[in-house]
Parts: sequence; C-alpha cells; structure tokens
Amino acid sequence: MALNNLKDLYVEQLRDLYSAENQILKALPQMAEKASHQELRSAFEEHRTVTERQVERLDRIFSDLSEKPKGHHCKGMEGLLKEGQELMQEKAADDVMDAGLIAAAQRVEHYEMAGYGTV
Repeated sequence: MALNNLKDLYVEQLRDLYSAENQILKALPQMAEKASHQELRSAFEEHRTVTERQVERLDRIFSDLSEKPKGHHCKGMEGLLKEGQELMQEKAADDVMDAGLIAAAQRVEHYEMAGYGTV
C-alpha cells in the first residue's frame, strides 16, 4: 500500500493494531493455561475480553472509514508473542513461570500502548 497522505498512514497503523490484537487473542488462552496462580489466569482471561472489545472497536473504525482491516501482519507483535511462546516451553517453577508470563504480557501491553498512542 502506498502511503500518499496521512489517511493512508492512519489506516496502515490501524491495520497493524488490528493484526496485533488478533494475534494477542490467539495467545491469551495459552498464557492463561500456563499460569499457575488463579489471579493471573483470571487477568489473562479478562484481558481476552478487553481485547475482543478492542477488535470490535477497530472493526467499527474500519467500517466508518470504508476500509478493510486485513492486509497487514504485525511483525512486532509476532516477535513479542514468539518470545512468550519460547518462555512457555521452558521448564520452570510455577512462580518463575508466572513472573515470566507477567513480563511477556507487559511487553505486549507496552507495544499496544505505543500503537494506540500514535493513532
């Protein structure tokens, strides 16, 4: 996609966020399953609900703009989630794994904040 004006850039940034949010939706159930503490599992499950609502909002924005949300793959989020997947494959004490999951989730959340801060 050519970025000829600010709207083109805006739509491209929204597509990046849309891709990121959908990747997160796929990862959160695995993260919740791997968490040993119920509070952490609940936090991941709650975040999934919040993320679903965010995808719905993005769908509405794309509709309002008469644009399609597809066509972009967020490589940044892919990398962050891949690191989280690698962590979940490690053998670790429950508390250590939970701390690692929290760290991975914080990285993801900061990526989202940066993305939404630009649009």
